[in-house]
Amino acid sequence: MGSPHPIFPGPVCPCPARSAIVLAMFENFTATDRWTKKQVHCVYQAQVIAIATRHADAVDYKFLVDGRKVWVALPHPAWVEYRKRTGTPITDFLAVEIAGHYLKTALESGEGLGREIFSLTVEETLKHLDAAVAEMQTQPA
Repeated sequence: MGSPHPIFPGPVCPCPARSAIVLAMFENFTATDRWTKKQVHCVYQAQVIAIATRHADAVDYKFLVDGRKVWVALPHPAWVEYRKRTGTPITDFLAVEIAGHYLKTALESGEGLGREIFSLTVEETLKHLDAAVAEMQTQPA
């Protein structure tokens, strides 16, 4: 498991730390847009607390999708719910992976066409957390 956080007990990431390559699957990736069949390059760029910028109870993750800004908003209550369920916090790093996993899924399923912001529910956030962790765990070390 990852090293313990100085404030929160338990591992930093709920998946085994295998390598930096494995743990950064959704910070820089390509996806195939469902409608255009074009490969798009997605790169994580920033994390912004949405309370300050748009008065939302969320954290916004900015990606560049072939140079176009796309935001994925994860609701703050997801952090609380995940901690309640597992006793483990969602780290900033893991949150980027959740947002990237969602974005890749949205683009490949056709939901991403022309949208600038995606706002997830708590359950969607936790579903994509589980999926991102499962994908990271299947990658070779």
